Amino acid sequence: MAAPCRTVLRSVTNLTTAALFRSTKPRYSPRYLTTTTTETKTDDAETAKSEAPADSETSAVEKKLMEEKASLDKELKEYKDKYIRALAETENVRQRMKQQLADTRLYGIQSFCKDLLEVADILQKATESVPVTELESNPTLKSLFEGLKMTETQMQKVFSRNGLEILDPVGEKFDPNFHEALFMAPMEGKTPGTVAVVSKVGYTLHNRVIRPALVGVVKAPDS
Repeated sequence: MAAPCRTVLRSVTNLTTAALFRSTKPRYSPRYLTTTTTETKTDDAETAKSEAPADSETSAVEKKLMEEKASLDKELKEYKDKYIRALAETENVRQRMKQQLADTRLYGIQSFCKDLLEVADILQKATESVPVTELESNPTLKSLFEGLKMTETQMQKVFSRNGLEILDPVGEKFDPNFHEALFMAPMEGKTPGTVAVVSKVGYTLHNRVIRPALVGVVKAPDS
């Protein structure tokens, strides 16, 4: 009799526990579910709206950065151009200074050479003025003449070693860059436009004329 009673009591206990479990389980009404769905949709809409201004702000920042980059690229190009121009100008100055130094080395003695030309002219006139016919009969005059010729020859060698060359253009074509015409006259047997007479020899220093030759030029005969 005790065993059936225990079985009945266990069944009643299980049913009571099941009933309590069902009563404590949360229940959601259709109204609550609808409200929850609506709030979710509202949140999504608000998120989309908040993302739209953010995208707009990002686009504005990118545009500003692109404009700044373009401005910086332009400035960089200008500075680069100025730098290249400055380098070119510096190189030009360096080349000019180099050329000036070379010219100074070559033509630094130009003024001194011009002064010596007067001495050379005097020696030349002295040798030319000695009568050749009296040299054999006058040993003293002959010795003096030979000394003058030796001095003149030695002076011309010194001139040549220092780049000073004589211009004696008899028979050459007249060149206004090297010659200065004192007169023009027709001369039989001479080619017109050539130098017939040299009144005073000229000189060049390293191919630069420091004194033109004073000449007489042949002119074509009048028709």
